[in-house]
Amino acid sequence: MSNKGLFTSFKVTKSRVENAHTKTLIFNAPLKDAYPGQFVMAWLPGIGEKPFSISGNDPLSLTICDIGPVSHALCQLAEGAPVGVRGPFGQGFTLLGKNHILVGGGYGAAPLFYLAQQARQLSHKVQVCLGAKTKADLLMVQQFKDLSCQVSIATEDGSLGETGFVTKALEMATEAQYPTGVYACGPTGMLLAINQFYQNQQLSTQLSFEALIRCGIGLCGSCELTEAICTEINAPKGWLVCKDGPVFQTQTGSIA
Repeated sequence: MSNKGLFTSFKVTKSRVENAHTKTLIFNAPLKDAYPGQFVMAWLPGIGEKPFSISGNDPLSLTICDIGPVSHALCQLAEGAPVGVRGPFGQGFTLLGKNHILVGGGYGAAPLFYLAQQARQLSHKVQVCLGAKTKADLLMVQQFKDLSCQVSIATEDGSLGETGFVTKALEMATEAQYPTGVYACGPTGMLLAINQFYQNQQLSTQLSFEALIRCGIGLCGSCELTEAICTEINAPKGWLVCKDGPVFQTQTGSIA
């Protein structure tokens, strides 16, 4: 099923708790032509619509943090409940080489799980670096391990893994085995730090930006990156997360 202009009805077949604030909704069918890093607009009649990264597509899965009216209502859905889905939208990740590092900050782990599934199906090596404020805020650690990914963890309070930001775990992973592809999703500050680190390493990165997305098709401009961010990552001025992204591939260096 795929329809970028109109909503297609999917039904919830399973709801999996990820942490105290987050669930993954698993639906009854895949979404045609979807690939890792893209997003959809999910809609509930009388409540509204909201964008969500695709965290899996065999069948379609959306990982949802309960932080607003739409996401709260989605997290309350029972098995068999219908959800309107529009998409997929945006530009996603492209696997480069066969040795990958995936970096997820907080809820940024969700779209990376779909990418990890794709890479592991191809028998590629996948190192995953996950970061969060506390152990309780981490997402999908066991799911990545179940894919036979090597997982490194950093928490700001030191409750699990390295103490500090996920970039610390990333630097250690890079020293252990230099990657052919680096893919990251999370807060903007984290993405800019990763971009700077790999500029010094002369390696391109693929950065998935988070933003306020309203229309999903590049009309409203609410998700435009600031000029300062565009300058720092060498993106064109006026770069839109929903249409030009969410994933931006830097052009620093070359693939090892």
